[in-house]
Amino acid sequence: MFKNFIPFAHSQSIYEIEPVFYKRNGVKVLFMDLDNTLDSYRAKIPQETTKELVKTLKDAGITPVIISNNKAKRVCDYANMLGVEFLSSARKPFSFKIKRELQKRGVTNNEVMLVGDQMMTDVLAGKGANIKVVLTEKIVKEDQWTTHINRIFDRPIRKYHRKRNNLIDWRNK
Repeated sequence: MFKNFIPFAHSQSIYEIEPVFYKRNGVKVLFMDLDNTLDSYRAKIPQETTKELVKTLKDAGITPVIISNNKAKRVCDYANMLGVEFLSSARKPFSFKIKRELQKRGVTNNEVMLVGDQMMTDVLAGKGANIKVVLTEKIVKEDQWTTHINRIFDRPIRKYHRKRNNLIDWRNK
């Protein structure tokens, strides 16, 4: 039950994952969800920890890409301040835009990983594109109103997978 919702790994936060984990898993491109994975949906300017994360990833030879269902202006402004590429209006949980992005970049599914905080969008989209997904917890309490609906479904599915030890810590992968 709920097999499509089992992520490759789990983490409290994107900020605790060490680049060696990505390298060990052959990751060349890291898709990072924006809202409640990297920052609050209200944040206009990236925090210092986000800037450090991007620098660390780039130094490790990993290309960070922000992938978000949010509108182009919000994602573009934030990504430009970080000096990273982005994919806005990604239409997650559908995976067609992710697949198109993989083709455009000339990378295989095994060279890409997605990190996000929602099962209903990030995990399903990643699974649909046949890429590994790291599920995180949300980093701030508040959500956009549209996300509240997803969280209603997300909570019992997380509980189900936690109970069955399907949310494996990234350190154990």
